[in-house]
Amino acid sequence: MMSSPPPPDGASAPSPEEEEEEALDGDGAMQALEGLHILVVDDEIDARDLFAMVLRYTRAQVSVAGNVDEALKVFVADRPDLLVSDIGMPGEDGYSLIRRVRSLSAEAGGAVPALALTAFTGPEHRARALAAGFTEHLAKPVDPDRLIEVVTRLALAR
Repeated sequence: MMSSPPPPDGASAPSPEEEEEEALDGDGAMQALEGLHILVVDDEIDARDLFAMVLRYTRAQVSVAGNVDEALKVFVADRPDLLVSDIGMPGEDGYSLIRRVRSLSAEAGGAVPALALTAFTGPEHRARALAAGFTEHLAKPVDPDRLIEVVTRLALAR
């Protein structure tokens, strides 16, 4: 978490909630995500490109993959700081991807924060994504500001 400068005389220090809110604003998100390596996985090229563009706007380094095999190659080679993956993909799905990532040692990236992006929006789908190993679940269509907010929160919690 970012540390704040000491408060001026007579002022109180910001609460943890105020610090988190500051970190989640536009400038705070850019500071939190700048240089962070994020792997975005989605079989839909338009969605993948949109998510990558939004995250690059925050000055994050973004790699992309269109399927689980491609994602695992990038993951092993580059060890991203954060994983953002669609769940519903042909062949192996996002659940398979996160299970395979979680089977890696922590040193190999197995503990990486992971965000599931999915059109499956019910509470049972969220529970399934979290049980499979995702850190957070976000319903599609994804609002770009909400994507940045959730990714920033995951980055700060690393």
